[in-house]
Amino acid sequence: MNQDFLTPIKDSVVAHLVLQSPLCLGKKIKFHSAQEGFPDLENITIAIFGVQEDRNSENNFGCGDHLQFIRRKLYQLFPGNWDTEIADLGNVLKGNTVKDTYFAVREIISDLLKSNILPIIIGGGQDITYVNYRAYDTLEQTVNITTVDSRFDIGNLDDELTSQSYLSKIIMEQPNNLFNYCNVGYQTYFNPQEEIQLLESLNFDAYRLGRAKELENIEPAFRNADIVSIDIGAIRQSEAPANNNASPNGFYGEEICAISRYAGLSDKVSSFGIYEYNSKYDNNHQTANLIAQMIWYFIEGVNYRVKDYPFSGKENYQKFTVLLENDDPMVFYKSNKSGRWWMEINILSDNKYKRHALIPCTYNDYIEATKQNIPEKWYKAMKKMV
Repeated sequence: MNQDFLTPIKDSVVAHLVLQSPLCLGKKIKFHSAQEGFPDLENITIAIFGVQEDRNSENNFGCGDHLQFIRRKLYQLFPGNWDTEIADLGNVLKGNTVKDTYFAVREIISDLLKSNILPIIIGGGQDITYVNYRAYDTLEQTVNITTVDSRFDIGNLDDELTSQSYLSKIIMEQPNNLFNYCNVGYQTYFNPQEEIQLLESLNFDAYRLGRAKELENIEPAFRNADIVSIDIGAIRQSEAPANNNASPNGFYGEEICAISRYAGLSDKVSSFGIYEYNSKYDNNHQTANLIAQMIWYFIEGVNYRVKDYPFSGKENYQKFTVLLENDDPMVFYKSNKSGRWWMEINILSDNKYKRHALIPCTYNDYIEATKQNIPEKWYKAMKKMV
């Protein structure tokens, strides 16, 4: 991959690590330092890198600075019983223009995806989610995005690309490889009713904060995602103050860590980003500490992936068929490995949406179907595939 886009982590982080336990996570990570140079990526499963780009972050300038605070907190944590190989590639500095930064980030993510390495992106504005999405163009497949955010960040197509208008670009610009978008944790008073209705008309998914806090409701949203993007502003200000758009309401620390673990456990998730961290608002490095723990939980999830769908044959599932009132059968599958549920949409074998034919769901969706209540997510997926 092109190493020229990445600068080494700060010497102060390396010096801080020397003082830590030999058993800490930082001692097991291969990192890009001035002294050691760029790490060998052979056998690496996860690669962390920072983005120091804030110019298109709305009302949160300074996000992406001082990412060493996150690294210090992450490195001093102790790993679980993991066999996951991790590298820290350093940071992408601001380019001469924002587009230069975007180009560098896109190239890095694209190279990592082609090498089957899962990138964790930290820092920068959430507009980087658009760049992350565009990195999948080279894979020539449709993509699902799940964001954890109090706002939809749709904006208008004519708007400049920013952290609060990137979604319209993802939805409308060509090549359009988006199959499904899902928002987890939106707060109604931050979003115009027109935008809520637009997402509904596009058959996308959105979970209000209150419903999303019942975490079993949202696990399928992460199992169905290729890209997961978390805006620190979705977390309560008292838990994560390092964001100029922070709000009193949002997820608690333990909830966002559980969400990060869901994202890691998903066999489908192939990139993970945590954005809008602004160190100048961070009291006693509280948010840096929380982000470090979110990354820890994500890595924990990746380490315990069970590889059921789409890696297993159907012989590893229990099949349940529900006969609907119109005599159409509705088929559900339950994994023997994980106990997780999917529902099937019958489509032609040459349909370009074939990789989305099994939709993650919950046991409750199956129970509702037996009562002749077809899950809304089944309808939405069906409308997008036919």
